[in-house]
Amino acid sequence: MAAIGVHLGCTCACAAVYKDGRADVIANDAGDRVTPAVVGFLEKEVIVGLAAKQSRVRNASNTIVKVKQILGRSPDDPQAKKHISESKCTVIEKGGKLRYEIETEEAVKLVSPEDVAKLIFSKMKETAQSAIGSDINDVVITVPFDFGTNQKKALGEAAASAGFNILRMVHEPSAALLAYGIGQDSPAGKSNVLVYKLGGTSLSVTMIEVNSGIYRVLATKTYDGIGGVCFTEALAQHLASEFQRSYKQDIRGNARAMMKLMNSADLAKHTLSTLGSSNCFVDSLHDGIDFDCAVSRARFELICSSLFTQCIDPIKSLLEQVGFQTTDVNQVVLCGGSARIPKLQQLIKDLFPEVELLSSIPPDEVIPIGAAIQAGILLGKDNLATDLDTITIECAASNIFVKEIEESGAETFTLLLPSGTPLPARRQHTLQAPGKISSVCLELYESSGIPNVADPCKFAQIVLKDLQKKASGVHDIVTVLTMKRDGSLHITCTDKDSGKSEMITVEETS
Repeated sequence: MAAIGVHLGCTCACAAVYKDGRADVIANDAGDRVTPAVVGFLEKEVIVGLAAKQSRVRNASNTIVKVKQILGRSPDDPQAKKHISESKCTVIEKGGKLRYEIETEEAVKLVSPEDVAKLIFSKMKETAQSAIGSDINDVVITVPFDFGTNQKKALGEAAASAGFNILRMVHEPSAALLAYGIGQDSPAGKSNVLVYKLGGTSLSVTMIEVNSGIYRVLATKTYDGIGGVCFTEALAQHLASEFQRSYKQDIRGNARAMMKLMNSADLAKHTLSTLGSSNCFVDSLHDGIDFDCAVSRARFELICSSLFTQCIDPIKSLLEQVGFQTTDVNQVVLCGGSARIPKLQQLIKDLFPEVELLSSIPPDEVIPIGAAIQAGILLGKDNLATDLDTITIECAASNIFVKEIEESGAETFTLLLPSGTPLPARRQHTLQAPGKISSVCLELYESSGIPNVADPCKFAQIVLKDLQKKASGVHDIVTVLTMKRDGSLHITCTDKDSGKSEMITVEETS
């Protein structure tokens, strides 16, 4: 029985099938192994993939891109606000939910992000079934490590509504390690693996400790300000400058013309990953003028020099965070389409001269291949090369903090459960409250990334009432947090003197 793994990224989607003892990426109906995660709404039909991407120039207001950025997020979420500001398709809030406005001749149609994701998953299911020649329902879906419960739920519902039976969701870094069989060849050994993922809209770096076949996330960080689209935009700006130099016309303010240049720059960027030069041709770019420009790989690297620096600095920050030197890293796994760029690979090699750089699998195919292998393991129908006893440990996706008030009245946040903590986990913390008060309110917050509470999100509070006031001294409140593998969080607060206790359970947290 075949099993598939599907990776839905912000800009592209990819499916791989595990069959007859091996995992392979499935090409779509256009012959491409990666499908643009783009959905276009026309008057009488909905198109998905390359056709939607190509028609975006003429249908920008009814074409949806980067839906993963907004999936499962509230209107107040910073990521959602960023997506709304950048989207050519209007996004509104209705009933506390975000909806895309699709204009038709008859009326304005509201489409949810989940419905858009469903269409992409349906496309991937159709692609898989065409390649295999039979119905296929069982799937493993990949999710970013920093996805919270709401994002995972929305992604799962979209896949299920497309007809998939979700065997499991796996974190993208874990899928990348599975693709290379890391931890399987010498399961008794211990090693540190850096997973470097440069996708279309973000960069993530994750340090994983592999010990006896078990993956433990030591640290992870996602940067939303840098991604493959940044390289495309830089090249498009260069092409606009070349057009202005040749024809004395500035087209940077022309949205349609710039979108054409973005499409041409995107193709050139991919070509330059394998060839030394690329020709950018745009038919009737502006005022009927055809534009033709050759770009060498050296020129591209010069144009994007500052971006390459931004792509390498996060690695150094992560090493500093976990207290590692470059020699402490045993392997580096590259994933994400933009990790194909030769200059970037060379810079990573220069940073880790003695470390094995794994790039034999195309970086944009690594994650879905790992997901397909995981699907094969779960179905248990084939004898995999990887060990069937592989264990995946769930980890906390966000930092969990408790808010405390200092004697000066200033608020401080104490980190109780760092992101990447293997689950289940238990933490105990004693906080002190003034003895003159009779009730204490404990507030819990979550924040992604490095322990930093610039914009914390409060998700729970627990109140201890009717405490005996003290003329002097303080109340010692013992707080115990227990997070299970399913993400549920149990919090108990106990007054040390009286033994008075309160407990709450948050069914699903990150």
